[in-house]
Amino acid sequence: MRAPATERPLIVGPEKGPSSPFPLRLSGPVIKGFGRGSKELQIPTANIPIKGLEVGGCETIESGIYYGFAGLNLCDGGTEKKGTVFPMVMSIGWNPFYKNTIRSVEVHIVHSFPKDFYGTRMNLVILGFIRPEYDYVSKEALIEDIKMDIKVGLNSLEREGYSMFKEDEYLVGFSAED
Repeated sequence: MRAPATERPLIVGPEKGPSSPFPLRLSGPVIKGFGRGSKELQIPTANIPIKGLEVGGCETIESGIYYGFAGLNLCDGGTEKKGTVFPMVMSIGWNPFYKNTIRSVEVHIVHSFPKDFYGTRMNLVILGFIRPEYDYVSKEALIEDIKMDIKVGLNSLEREGYSMFKEDEYLVGFSAED
């Protein structure tokens, strides 16, 4: 059981940009999750199906906390905005605090959205690993660590070798059916 984060690096990953195995690219429709992100933790998440965890058909992504960018097709006042890109921090794993029996992909997009966007295709470019997943002594300790993960992810993405991925064709290039 882990207490709240006290001392952690505020930036992770090599200065020059992502190193192997990153960047990783995942995609899937936004689906309903466990309903805890927005309601219980006040940290909304957009979830994608677990089947999106295979990279290149054979590599499975390790459980933990990651950072990168999310591309979405959104409607704004009736106008579709293809490939809108946002910074994100994501959890892949079992969520030991909640004793999940199903592994999940939960993406916190660092942006305030006026409404849910279930069914929207989300493309992810994962640029680095923040930390392994932990169990916690309390919900407050979990929330504190998630807030720290968001700071670390944003700080890490501000560097030139990472920020250039905001223009990645995978994030902004959606097909006609997306």
